Amino acid sequence: MDDRHRKEAGAAAEAVALNYLLSQGLRLITRNYRCRAGEIDLVMLDGPALVLIEVRYRASANFGGAAESVTYRKQRRIITAARHLLMARADLHRYPARFDVIAVTPGIKREINVEWIRAAFTADG
Repeated sequence: MDDRHRKEAGAAAEAVALNYLLSQGLRLITRNYRCRAGEIDLVMLDGPALVLIEVRYRASANFGGAAESVTYRKQRRIITAARHLLMARADLHRYPARFDVIAVTPGIKREINVEWIRAAFTADG
């Protein structure tokens, strides 16, 4: 898959994840928060919790599933970006934060599978 198709697939997976989470009652704060250290795909509120979400798409599980692709190094980049976000947005400090992963994979007969992994990793390591 070339870069353009990879980006399109990633954007589509992110839209699926966002719609799924909205249907579960979460509220969107921002999408694609970027800083020099990294990016957070979705920043949402789940009741009293600030949820920092990494969306992963995998066309197949041949090289590991979507959730397994969030490596320790990727986690560190997300955590650093989250710290930057919290410095930039003092209004978000009052919420306890957690890091979730949404794994989007193709299913049978054109359906899409969404797996929501709450508290997939922590800033403690």
